[in-house]
Amino acid sequence: MNQKENFFIRKELQTILNLYAQKVSCGDWKDYGLSINKKEISFDIYHRTSEVPIFKISKNLNPKNKIEKFYVLDKNSNVIKQSENLENLINKTKWEKLRLVK
Repeated sequence: MNQKENFFIRKELQTILNLYAQKVSCGDWKDYGLSINKKEISFDIYHRTSEVPIFKISKNLNPKNKIEKFYVLDKNSNVIKQSENLENLINKTKWEKLRLVK
């Protein structure tokens, strides 16, 4: 694995940021952070900065199979959806149904 694969590539990050901007403008999401370790990199999404992330869009750096390359986790670290393609993952995840209940 080369150094570039240890992070989101530009196209992947742009895809995530486009979704993030859309959800911020709707008032659903408020903040984000990045988590990096040897196994994965995650774009962590917060409703409030002081809380745990409500979602994590993650890239598995050492997937056992292709479908485990990208995945979305909820605040309890349950896998909501996974895919070998980030754009498909984001487009096929029903974000409206995953809305935060206040």
